[in-house]
Amino acid sequence: MSTNVSFINMKGGVGKTTLAMQVALAADKANLKVLAVDLDPQSNLSQAVLGARAYLKHLTDEKPTIVDVFEGYVPTTHKKGSPTALNPEEVILHGVSSFTSSTLDLIPSRLELSNSLRNPTGKERRLAKLLSKVANQYDLVVIDCAPTDSILTDSAYFASRYVFIPIKPEFMATIGLPLLARSLERFKAENEDHVIEICGIGFVHSSTYSNGPEGLQSIQEVTEFAEAQGWKVFDHPIRYSGSYPRAARERSAISHTNYAQWPTISGFEAFKDELFEAIGLEKAEAKAAS
Repeated sequence: MSTNVSFINMKGGVGKTTLAMQVALAADKANLKVLAVDLDPQSNLSQAVLGARAYLKHLTDEKPTIVDVFEGYVPTTHKKGSPTALNPEEVILHGVSSFTSSTLDLIPSRLELSNSLRNPTGKERRLAKLLSKVANQYDLVVIDCAPTDSILTDSAYFASRYVFIPIKPEFMATIGLPLLARSLERFKAENEDHVIEICGIGFVHSSTYSNGPEGLQSIQEVTEFAEAQGWKVFDHPIRYSGSYPRAARERSAISHTNYAQWPTISGFEAFKDELFEAIGLEKAEAKAAS
């Protein structure tokens, strides 16, 4: 059965998509079966994994996306004259990375996902129900979430066992943490039968200046808040490197990105190992490697 982890922060621009993509590609590289779910109307994960042209073609061809998961059916298109029931295999794209024999699959998003926020009633469990039908096909499900407390967040909670919080060490870094803490506590109170926990917080450095006084103060504030909540702060941060945006352009794992240097590659590997250990995936990785 799959281990499902959502990448969430109520503050935008903290590196959620970058980490979600790289973790999914690292699992792919390790020959783990992994499903990436784009739960953000901005669809950055979909575009980064598929590439801009392939993603645009997917939309132009009117193929299913996460929107259809929330609506519960595939609507009529220029090619189909009637709505049809949604088959999980219709919405999952297989082998989407550039690796030979890729084990990475994707449920892409599109901008119209934001429409679900206008009429959310009864939709919050639909992603979890779909993932439950394919759970035995995957080792890991990575969910990239929108920076908002909405039906999309509740859907991620229902679909996940773990939540990971990427955060940038900068001014107002803690702004999203109290919101996330209250959101998760509310969800737990309303759904006592569902087990979900924060597996950790990881710092994502966005510039070389984040090691300065402002960054250090931010790290201290986040660490103090995390300790008060009982949340683990990862020992291995993601250090700043221009290789990460280059990896997104190249649709590549950081270890296969042109001109990526060893400190960047080894730094991400250390973070990935810590994450996999936190969610109990290291045994599956070792088994796949043997």
